[in-house]
Amino acid sequence: MNLFAERNSRIDTENAFKVGPHIVLVEQQKGLVIKLNLGEPDFSVAEHIKDEIRRQLDLDNTHYCDPKGLLSLRKSISNQINETRGLRTNPEHVVVFPGGKPSIGFAQQVYCEPGDEVIYPSPGFPIYESFIRYVQAIPVPLHLEESANFTFSPEQLENLITPKTKLIFLNFPSNPTGGVAGLELLEETAKVILERCHPNVRIYSDEIYENIIFDGQSHNSISSIPEMAERTIISSGFSKTYAWTGGRIGYAVFPTVEEADVFKKLNINYFSCVPPYNQEAARAALENPLSKIAVKKMVETFENRRNLIWRQINEIPEITCQKPGGAFYLFPNISGVCENLELIEKHEHLPKEQQSSPANIFQMFALYEHQVAVLDRNSFGKIGTEGKHFLRLSIAADQAVLEEGVRRLRAASEDLSGLDKFLIERPDLTSA
Repeated sequence: MNLFAERNSRIDTENAFKVGPHIVLVEQQKGLVIKLNLGEPDFSVAEHIKDEIRRQLDLDNTHYCDPKGLLSLRKSISNQINETRGLRTNPEHVVVFPGGKPSIGFAQQVYCEPGDEVIYPSPGFPIYESFIRYVQAIPVPLHLEESANFTFSPEQLENLITPKTKLIFLNFPSNPTGGVAGLELLEETAKVILERCHPNVRIYSDEIYENIIFDGQSHNSISSIPEMAERTIISSGFSKTYAWTGGRIGYAVFPTVEEADVFKKLNINYFSCVPPYNQEAARAALENPLSKIAVKKMVETFENRRNLIWRQINEIPEITCQKPGGAFYLFPNISGVCENLELIEKHEHLPKEQQSSPANIFQMFALYEHQVAVLDRNSFGKIGTEGKHFLRLSIAADQAVLEEGVRRLRAASEDLSGLDKFLIERPDLTSA
């Protein structure tokens, strides 16, 4: 008899969390690490939101509440969705979760039978791919091309849709690339879906970065396109827009109340409810005019950093980087660096147990030898990524920290002898 059920072998994790012990170890041994791996804003929660949390705690609002989410918050979410997407939802379409992740896995549990196919963006948020095999569905990556600034063509999507397709994930603005979808792309995508998919196929539109968008662009949601509201789950939350990752308030807006109630049932089984004092603070975040001022200031800072670091990263020989339109990441192509360091060939000659990918080797080399933490391409989807050599850099850090991080990446990209020494010692395999 085995201790663990077989299904545990089918679920993965996030490298953003796996790299943490390595960072701790390097800092213990060598000193400060420049952390460009973090997927959370480096801003504080706005004072009016913190004030509301304190006020709710003083009111003793600390007990069980509606597993679907407080009606006050669901009303506010529904109103915001209707205003920004031109929809006609009501609070019963809304379910509140402890963060944005639960509804990703729940959607696969709720809609997918074993053998159903799930289309998802790659590179994309790692939990999309991680959970698919856990529910015994079939992962079908929709590869986002650098040449299209990490979007896709409707023809690409159409070629992936089959009678077994049950769930399609979209994510704009995108993690990890910062790619943004224009209205024309979403309209053409909707046309493909309406023509090729059964009405019971659901589109999971992950819009968690909806308010972090640059260059005067506006956020577009596929749910706003005619006939798509009845097929689309809109997912968003408060972690990114309000720099409140520890608050764990996410939500999804479902096409039908019946679907929302199924997700409510899962909430009951897994979490009981989301803390009500945080939910009331989330309502305040949506409704208080001070929020727009705080978000605008944060987004302007991110855009200024994006402009600076995008320029500097492109000045590193053999690195190219598309200009992201949203979120707070850069996704540079390091293929030239891998070639110059002979890393592709060296990776092929490593013992099988030491192989991962050339970009992952560079990621760990940059951390252990140059004390800068980033994430590699395979942290954001592994299927079909052979020959794709990218890193994700977060710009959620002060300008001086970001510039020092770029300087260290440049040094790592030129350190052939240091890489050879690292490949002999492999401290990343023996330490953390």
